[in-house]
Amino acid sequence: MKKFFIILLLAAFGTAFAQEEQKLPITDPVSVGDSYGEGVSDDALKTAVSADQLEKMLNDSDQIEDAVVYGTVTEVCPKKGCWATIDTESDQRFFVKMKDYGFFVSTDLKGKNIVLQGKAENKSVSVEEMQHYAEDAGKSEEEIAAITEPGKEVRFLASGIRVVE
Repeated sequence: MKKFFIILLLAAFGTAFAQEEQKLPITDPVSVGDSYGEGVSDDALKTAVSADQLEKMLNDSDQIEDAVVYGTVTEVCPKKGCWATIDTESDQRFFVKMKDYGFFVSTDLKGKNIVLQGKAENKSVSVEEMQHYAEDAGKSEEEIAAITEPGKEVRFLASGIRVVE
């Protein structure tokens, strides 16, 4: 009986961990008003700045703890919806990750206008990390191999996201 209980317990743990690892992309249709993570309050919406304005603000400070930014999504991780990029006038990469990897966004978010709330910073990015995200985005082997220099980008750690018009 003791062996049976131990085997049952191990099987339950194995199943729980296996299910946790299998995260499929969210492909739900996206509508105005949809929220992800903690969402963005109506009051915060009123204070949102553009990605370009935030980039200028980051020239004066290394990071901004409670930033609220609006922009158009240009890319979403096709594997899980675990990161996104936002369009900027300066064609600088504005990279969004989800706080604590605690939520994902729909892969259908691409092309949608959103407001993000969270922490922003200028970040140096290693070649390996840039290649990893290029691979996630489905870039070709040649495009990935062409990444040979570290980069800099605005990195946003989103605690909440809301789809807007």
